Amino acid sequence: MVSHPLNKIFNNKIKNKNLKIGVIGLGYVGLPLLYAFSKSKKVKAFGFDNDKLKIEKLRSGKSYINYFKKKNIFEMITNGVNFYDNFNKIREVDFIIVCLPTPLKKNKSPDMSYIVNFMKSNYKYFRKYQAISLESTTYPGTCRELILPYLLKKKLKIGKNFSIIYSPEREDPGNKKFSLTKIPKVVGGLSKNCREIGSLVYSLLNIKIIKTPSIEVAEITKLLENIYRSVNIGMINELKVLCQKMNINIFDVIKAAKTKPFGFHAFYPGPGYGGHCIPIDPFLLTWRAKKFNFDTKFIKLSGLINEGMPDYIISKILKLKKKFNIKKILILGIAYKKNVDDIRESPSFKIFELLKRKNFKVDYLDPYIPYIKSRKFKDKKKSISFKYELIKKYDLSLILTDHDIFNFKKIKSFSKVIIDCRGRYQPDPMNNIFQA
Repeated sequence: MVSHPLNKIFNNKIKNKNLKIGVIGLGYVGLPLLYAFSKSKKVKAFGFDNDKLKIEKLRSGKSYINYFKKKNIFEMITNGVNFYDNFNKIREVDFIIVCLPTPLKKNKSPDMSYIVNFMKSNYKYFRKYQAISLESTTYPGTCRELILPYLLKKKLKIGKNFSIIYSPEREDPGNKKFSLTKIPKVVGGLSKNCREIGSLVYSLLNIKIIKTPSIEVAEITKLLENIYRSVNIGMINELKVLCQKMNINIFDVIKAAKTKPFGFHAFYPGPGYGGHCIPIDPFLLTWRAKKFNFDTKFIKLSGLINEGMPDYIISKILKLKKKFNIKKILILGIAYKKNVDDIRESPSFKIFELLKRKNFKVDYLDPYIPYIKSRKFKDKKKSISFKYELIKKYDLSLILTDHDIFNFKKIKSFSKVIIDCRGRYQPDPMNNIFQA
């Protein structure tokens, strides 16, 4: 039985089909989340992003994410979703979901400016009987230290007339098997009542809710999920280097090991790691741990090993340079993972820059990314045409992202030398095919 007035307010809004939900940040996390809520008949959805170009595209029914279809946007528009590039409409929203980036600074400390600037500029729009839910990847203590103070300035009473929630995003771009509503939703609150409000709203997605004892447990759960992957990817990348020295194909080793039905989960090596979570999370926790006089040696090491993979690939290229007179290199795949147009934290950028410093002529081919636009990549660069015969112009084909759209038989037939970082080919030095 619902007893608290705040719970009653949200329950009544849901019952009367007039609960208003606003998603802040319409990127790879926010846009699918907005779409999921827009399908609920009990919700009126709002989308917010300060990128005016994104908002213009959405209003005209255009998508800027390759796997998010136009029909999904038209469905949102049909369902009455409104898109805004300014945030004053937040005052009309009942449940505010924040999906803003949390990148790393050069010194590996977290850059929380997106969240802080949002709160600093927009807390004036907050009012009684609202809730804010942070979904951004972050360190434990963020909600209490960076969000709570602004709400206290408004003299809002947390858990009584306002709720603070943390519910980590678990979006895996391009993953058709595990879409947003098929993944259980972790929900934590700054009070028990906050958590219950969050659970009530997220349950509208017909999704399994996992309640945590505290908001900090929810915050660090996200880090554990991705540090687990970082540590295992770091281990397998290190093992790959050792196996190559032993003339063993690491992909054959993984194929054999994963036949064990218990105690083993397959992770695969690559040119590094990318996306917004795995490259960030180890360093978020390492940074936070220092405030408690604790050195996360194991976690930090995994991040450093993975960050070092681009240098290892460059060393491999330099060893082959003289033998094959390598001057022009074609990078195949610039996205951080296959079948998506997501370039966040892609190791391809570092490899691109390192090759240029070594005076190689470098181009790339990626059908999902016709041109590179990133704050981490200063040069403007366009993908070459998707014509396999153009590969003949290059001395080396460097496979960094193995999109399924690529025809690897044709790549092989047109390439003079191949360095494969994704295990698409068996190493064959006699035919100029190498792994890195």
